[in-house]
Amino acid sequence: MKIIVENDTGLIKYLFADDTIITIGKDKIVTPDFIIGDLDVSNATLVEGIDSLTVPADWIGNKYIRTDTDTWKDNPDYVAPEPEEATP
Repeated sequence: MKIIVENDTGLIKYLFADDTIITIGKDKIVTPDFIIGDLDVSNATLVEGIDSLTVPADWIGNKYIRTDTDTWKDNPDYVAPEPEEATP
């Protein structure tokens, strides 16, 4: 697996399969399906070789922080999004 980590906070922002091509540029990150405009080479790091068995089953962007020992730590500031209401 691959993760994109925000440098200042250690927040794990995105998770990708090993074979996903990620390009980190000076003003954006490009993935096969979307462009990340608020992260780039100056404020984010791509970490490869993440063991899929270490990824928490309830992983979602910003819920976990990467530590110096490559472990996943709960983000104490994480607030789960409100569930969407069904429209009639």
